[in-house]
Amino acid sequence: MKNYKIQTIAGDGIGEEVTSCAMRVLEKAAARFGFGIAFEEHDWGSEYYFQHGRMMPANGIETLRKADAILLGAVGHPDIPDHVTLHGLLLPIRRNFDQYANVRPAVLYQGVSSPLKGYPPREIDMIVVRENTEGEYAPVGGFVHQHHADEVAVQTSVFTRHGCERVIRFAFELARKRNGKRKVTSVTKSNAQAYSMVLWDRVFQRVADEFSDIETESLLVDAAAMNFVRRPDSFDVVVASNLFGDILSDVSAIVAGSIGLAASANIDPTRKNPSLFEPVHGSAPDIMGRGIANPLAAILSASMMLDHLGEAEAAMAIDKAIRAVLREGAVKTADLGGSSTSSEVREAIISRL
Repeated sequence: MKNYKIQTIAGDGIGEEVTSCAMRVLEKAAARFGFGIAFEEHDWGSEYYFQHGRMMPANGIETLRKADAILLGAVGHPDIPDHVTLHGLLLPIRRNFDQYANVRPAVLYQGVSSPLKGYPPREIDMIVVRENTEGEYAPVGGFVHQHHADEVAVQTSVFTRHGCERVIRFAFELARKRNGKRKVTSVTKSNAQAYSMVLWDRVFQRVADEFSDIETESLLVDAAAMNFVRRPDSFDVVVASNLFGDILSDVSAIVAGSIGLAASANIDPTRKNPSLFEPVHGSAPDIMGRGIANPLAAILSASMMLDHLGEAEAAMAIDKAIRAVLREGAVKTADLGGSSTSSEVREAIISRL
């Protein structure tokens, strides 16, 4: 019997609530499909920061390195600047473990309504692949004359041929595996960013030449944002830089019904390092502790984790259970128009497993 060691960081806000739901679903799936799963939980995040002045301990990365996978809840606190929380926890994990492919599916499920009119279930079914370790989020820059009237801030984007090529190739390979339109859309802003994005465009074309069976499309980010709303059904796999992928994946989540359904995976495709799985929705401090957060994004992220670990049957069973609950519509949280609690949604999923 295979046994998996999962390091969990519930983090901030609703992170603890949704991560707990995902863990219980994973335990049920493990029992049904005959594999072992053990969680090592860490209290890292904003409360840890208030006590220790940092988001995780100095040996945090080495502690996580022992994991088969990492499950994260949320990062962010209204009393700590967002750049402190993000650069103190999530971004170091992504970079140290070279999790260069951030995969964010957006599916319009049966029983869920899109805010866009005229789209039936499954008509919207796309994946945004976001470059995850460099680009606009590279930690290159600094301040001069800080806190003075003539203060200067310099933020430098870093685009390497290697970084562009590997994430673009990942997107094409993903398009081949999916039962979708076998299409990859590249998103840049090369009319204005004449170096970094022109490099991206050149690399995209070079990789596309190796995948003659895959349809391609190249869009400027403003046109892509417009078309995510105007014709979301035309997209299959979208590949974009760190910043553009981050923004567009939130748009794709909303047009597919709710960011409460937005799962994600931070993947090292070489499998030399553990990959990290997390809901996209953030810490949502306004509803923290009320037990009404939608746990489905966290549970879908857990399903993606099982698929990455090779437990495809268990992953598919979780996905089917979620689809059944959404289709029936009796149990759903407020973001989907219902009044169910997080635990009620969790138990509905478990009962179908």
